Amino acid sequence: MTAIRFGTDGWRGVIADDYTFENVRIVAQAIAEYLLRHGLAAAGVVVGYDTRFLSAEFARTAAEVLAANELPVALTAGVVPTPLLSFAVRRRGAAAGVMITASHNPARWNGVKIKVAGGGAATEAVTAEVERLAAAIAAERRVRRLPPAEGERTGAIERIDQRPEYLAALREFVDIDAIRAAGLHVLVDSMYGAAGGLIDEAIGKGETRVRELHRDRNPAFPGLRAPEPIASNLGEFLSVLAHGDHDVGLATDGDGDRFGLADERGRFITQLQTFALLAYYFLEVRGDRGPIVRSITTTRMIDRLGERYGCPVHEVRVGFKYLGEQMIATDALLAGEESGGFGFRSHIPERDGVLSGLFMLDYLARTRRPVSELLAELYALVGEHHYDRLDITLREDEREAVRARVAAARPQHIAGLAVQSTDTLDGFRFTLAGGWWLLLRFSGTEPLLRIYAEMPAAEQVQAALSAGQALAGVSL
Repeated sequence: MTAIRFGTDGWRGVIADDYTFENVRIVAQAIAEYLLRHGLAAAGVVVGYDTRFLSAEFARTAAEVLAANELPVALTAGVVPTPLLSFAVRRRGAAAGVMITASHNPARWNGVKIKVAGGGAATEAVTAEVERLAAAIAAERRVRRLPPAEGERTGAIERIDQRPEYLAALREFVDIDAIRAAGLHVLVDSMYGAAGGLIDEAIGKGETRVRELHRDRNPAFPGLRAPEPIASNLGEFLSVLAHGDHDVGLATDGDGDRFGLADERGRFITQLQTFALLAYYFLEVRGDRGPIVRSITTTRMIDRLGERYGCPVHEVRVGFKYLGEQMIATDALLAGEESGGFGFRSHIPERDGVLSGLFMLDYLARTRRPVSELLAELYALVGEHHYDRLDITLREDEREAVRARVAAARPQHIAGLAVQSTDTLDGFRFTLAGGWWLLLRFSGTEPLLRIYAEMPAAEQVQAALSAGQALAGVSL
């Protein structure tokens, strides 16, 4: 059996290779034993699933193992996005949540995300213990199981529908009446994922109209490399927007916790620009104040906004388990990461792509201005910031050699800017004159080297990414 390892956000594997029913049972048994050991079992577990191949069956399998260990289990009545599962964990006071999803990975993958009490992502301490338990359970073959359908027949597994309550809670964060009355033409791409229909349903009837692409379930994610809301996966979406018939484009990923934005002309707004726009909306338009948490891979526009509005900015490693933990510790106003994951105070300490979209619509309804003008206003305040990322697939046998080359690199200049410092907070970061940066980091969920850069000009971004490839000795 392939060892079960949790990455940045969950355990993921290729379906029918290392992601099998046997291994899902082992992980579920490990989660049950973790909760039993720590005296948390009585509060129960919520289990949910996305639109991927066999996700419903994998979820039912996990629920049956948890119930066989005498844990109260609530299994969602249908497909749900991950933030809805986190919401259900928090609202029901459950000890944990188990989400069957591989998030934004390609179609052949599936996975398990663990949520802890309050709805946040499991910490490294939790997942490390679950990994150790899983290894022992696999070796000793001690998985407990219920006969199929017995859990639901006896009531050991309860079916729940938290969708209406979740949508009602989201509406409370925005002026939903103003959004309905704004007469916006909104294009949504749910990428065949678990958030399909939720933005439209949250808005409801009014002058604002929503058209949705890829709303129906299709586990193959046809036409997409992966259900990740980035420009390279949103060709049809951006093409439709370019016709000029919509005011804004909103996209969510496979499990609905990531968010992508495009303007009225069909131009993709990068995740870093989107985070800065959301921060500016909260600080300037809504007049809110509070700490802001950002990952190492996201924009320094946040730092400039923090300075201007007197709000502290906290930098953490990649992964919402770190951002969520810092959100709770500081009662942060919002948190964001480069992947398009944004979290908000008084909701859940996790990403929510649906709520991110509603906040953006609230921004447009309040200002009556298009996204392109809002971005220009932001740039007038903090200066232009340009960003891009390269994902390079690595063989397992070359990973350490690449790591060694990057660790030994001592460049004096990158993209024409002097290197002022280096650090290894999360990967290998080169901070350049003016606060610009280049980062090389190994993905925690896929066999990838990610190279990120934020620069004052688009051509410098590409020069920096090329420099990163040269430092690592790799190419696309």
